Amino acid sequence: MSALRKKFGDDYQIVTTSSSGGSGFQQPAPEKKRKRQRFVDKNGRCNVQHGNLGGETSRYLSDLFTTLVDLKWRWNLFIFILTYTVAWLFMASMWWVIAYARGDLNREHHDDKYTPCVANVHNFPSAFLFFIETEATIGYGYRYITDKCPEGIILFLFQSILGSIVDAFLIGCMFIKMSQPKKRAETLMFSEHAAISMRDGKLTLMFRVGNLRNSHMVSAQIRCKLLKSRQTPEGEFLPLDQLELDVGFSTGADQLFLVSPLTICHVIDSKSPFYELSQRSMHTEQFEIVVILEGIVETTGMTCQARTSYTEDEVLWGHRFFPVISLEEGFFKVDYSQFHATFEVPTPPHSVKEQEEALLMSSPLMAPSLCNSGEKTSSLDCLELLEDTETTTKLPAKLQKMTGRDGLPRKLLRMSSTTSEMTYSLGDLPMKLQRISSVPGVSEEKQLSKPSKISEPISQSVADLPPKLQRLAGGGGGGRMDGHLPPKLRKMNSDRFT
Repeated sequence: MSALRKKFGDDYQIVTTSSSGGSGFQQPAPEKKRKRQRFVDKNGRCNVQHGNLGGETSRYLSDLFTTLVDLKWRWNLFIFILTYTVAWLFMASMWWVIAYARGDLNREHHDDKYTPCVANVHNFPSAFLFFIETEATIGYGYRYITDKCPEGIILFLFQSILGSIVDAFLIGCMFIKMSQPKKRAETLMFSEHAAISMRDGKLTLMFRVGNLRNSHMVSAQIRCKLLKSRQTPEGEFLPLDQLELDVGFSTGADQLFLVSPLTICHVIDSKSPFYELSQRSMHTEQFEIVVILEGIVETTGMTCQARTSYTEDEVLWGHRFFPVISLEEGFFKVDYSQFHATFEVPTPPHSVKEQEEALLMSSPLMAPSLCNSGEKTSSLDCLELLEDTETTTKLPAKLQKMTGRDGLPRKLLRMSSTTSEMTYSLGDLPMKLQRISSVPGVSEEKQLSKPSKISEPISQSVADLPPKLQRLAGGGGGGRMDGHLPPKLRKMNSDRFT
C-alpha cells in the first residue's frame, strides 16, 4: 500500500471494481439503483424481439441459408439429421417401388436366367442398404444396378444430383456456422465499468479494451453510441435515440493496434452529449453507452464484432484505470488481474458547461465557450459575441471601472485590440527578428526615411540649375515653379505629368 501511495501520491485512493475475489484492495460496493432493462447486455447480446410480423415471416424463407445459419445449434442439428433421414427413406422407398413393380421381390417365381433391376434387393431393408451404399460411395459389391433397368438408371442419376445438393447445402451451413467469428469475440475483453476523470486538462470518459489472444485483430476499429430517450421541441418522443460519441474519429484514434490493453477516451466538450453531465445529475440520468469493436480475425480473415454496454450505474465519476503493463527483462507483461481495477482521482464534480460558465464569470472577456472555436479572434470580437448572446450578463460598474474600457468607443477598442494582437504575434517570430522588431523607433525611422530619400534627388537637381532657374523653380520661398513658366511650357509640363 505504501508503494502505491508513493507512486500515485497521497491524494489517490486505490479501489477495485472487479467482482472476482482475487488480490487487490476491496471496497464495499456502493448502493445501486434498481436494475433496469438493458438494450445491449454485457456479453453483447441485443435484447430486442421482433413481434407482430404478420405476412413478413415469408421473407425468412427467401433467404433460407442465412436463416439456418442464424438458428441455434440444437435446431441446426435437428434439421441436419431430419433432412438426411427423410432423404434416405424417400430414395430407399423409390428403389423398393421399382423392385416391387418389376417383380424382383418374388424370387421363387424366377429362374436362374432372370436379371433383376437391382441385384440382391428382396425387401425394403435391402433397398435401404443399397441406397446408403450408393450414396455414401461405400460399394460393397453385393448389391448393384444392372443394365436391364432403364428406370433404375434414371433414378440413380436423380439420386446423385439430389444427394450432391443436400450435402452442399447442409454441410456448407454447418461449416459456416462453425467458422463464425462470434466465439472470437469471447477473447476480447471490455472493462466492467467506465470512468470519468480529468486527462490532459479535459474531462474525459474512459473505458478499457483488451485482447487475450496472441493473434492480432487486423484493422481494429471502435465506435460508441449513446442510447437515450428524449423529446424534440415539436413534442415528438424518441425512445432510445442514438447519438454518436467521438472516440477519436477525427484524429484516427479509433483505429486500434490491439496488442495490449488500451484505454479508449471520449473528450467531453461542447459538442459532446455529456456537455451538461455532472456528478449530481448522474443519479437522475438514464442512458446507455454501447461500445462496438470490429476487426478482421488474423487466422481466418473473417470480420469479428464484439459489443458491450455501460449504463449510468456503471460509470464511475472521479476514477481512473489502474496500469496493467510492466516492463520485464526482454518483454512487456500484462497483468489482467488489474484489468477492471480503478482508483479515485481528484475530479471536479461540475459539468463542463458549469465549469465554462464559472470561467466566463471570472474572466468575461476570454470566454472559452466562444473564443476556443479554433479561429483567431480578438478579445473585442469575443466581447461583441458576449453582448449579442442572451446567455451573457452585463458587467458590474466596479468591474467596468477596473477594465477602463467602458467609456471608449468600439472603434478605439478594436484598434487597441489589433495593436495588442500584433504585439502578441511577435512571439511567433524567431528570436533575431523579435530583437529587431523590439528596438524602439525602428519602424518610425523607416517611415521617416522614405520621404527623405525621395526628396533628396529633387533637391540635388534644383541645386545643379543656374541661379536664375533656381529662382524660377524655388522662388526662394519654396513655391511652385509652374507659376513663372511661359504658358506653352506650363501646358507641356501639365501634359507630361498627366
